[in-house]
Amino acid sequence: MQNVSKRTFLWIVPIIIIALFWYFYGPQKEITDNEYITYIKETSVNDTGEQTLDAAFSNYCEEGKWVFFKTQKNHNVVEFKGACPVDGNVNDVNLQFVVEDEQKGYKVGALLLDGVQQSEEDRDQFLNMVVSK
Repeated sequence: MQNVSKRTFLWIVPIIIIALFWYFYGPQKEITDNEYITYIKETSVNDTGEQTLDAAFSNYCEEGKWVFFKTQKNHNVVEFKGACPVDGNVNDVNLQFVVEDEQKGYKVGALLLDGVQQSEEDRDQFLNMVVSK
């Protein structure tokens, strides 16, 4: 009888550990509205302040949404996810903006086209197409 209880206990411990990892590190609910997203969406794309990043992406891309997440290094990232034309084809686009704490500034991060990371030059060229349309 003792062997059965030890065996049962040895199965329960790993299951509990896996459940805890899943709870803390598993898929998180997408954050689609917070102050970091608002900051990036309302950022002006030119010196006149007439057009925002949100308006530029809305005009250029067929569909899209803005998502916020924190990296493991505690960076604040706002990502545009959408379907946008690139070289005549509509591609799934992920463009990241790394926002400083307290929204004092940002840097343009990675660009993924159909899940493939692009070079900085391609990223900058894509962003210029979006804001110039």
